[in-house]
Parts: sequence; C-alpha cells; structure tokens
Amino acid sequence: MEKKQTAVEWLVEQIEKDENVRLRGLNIRNLLEQAKQMEREQMKYVYLTHCVKAERLRKIFEQQFDDYYNETYGGIK
Repeated sequence: MEKKQTAVEWLVEQIEKDENVRLRGLNIRNLLEQAKQMEREQMKYVYLTHCVKAERLRKIFEQQFDDYYNETYGGIK
C-alpha cells in the first residue's frame, strides 16, 4: 500500500523547496515530528469522539485507528 502524505508533511516539503524561507535556528525536522504527532492526535480525537459511541468498543476502535494511521502514513518515527 502506498503511503499517503499528511498535510504537515506537504507543508514542510514546500518550505524546504523555497530557498527564500528562512527558519533561523529552527530544526525543521524536529518541528515536523512534533507537528505530525499533534496532527495524529487531532485525527485520533475526531475519530474516537465522533465515530465511536459505545465506550466498551473504544479500545478496539483506538487500536484500529492506530493500525490505519501507521499503514496509511507510516507511523511516527
């Protein structure tokens, strides 16, 4: 399965392409990893709060989300 690109990954790619962008003293890779983790948590929150109604199924759906995210986006490094 081909890995999809998250919005955060796309943004960093665009920033890295533009030689006019200056991120003085910032480690773009570190920021990317932090942003990807935040994005993942936001996606998970939406999935779990809006798709999962039964509390007893929450753990099952949480694991399913983690599996889906890791398969689709390659997980968090």
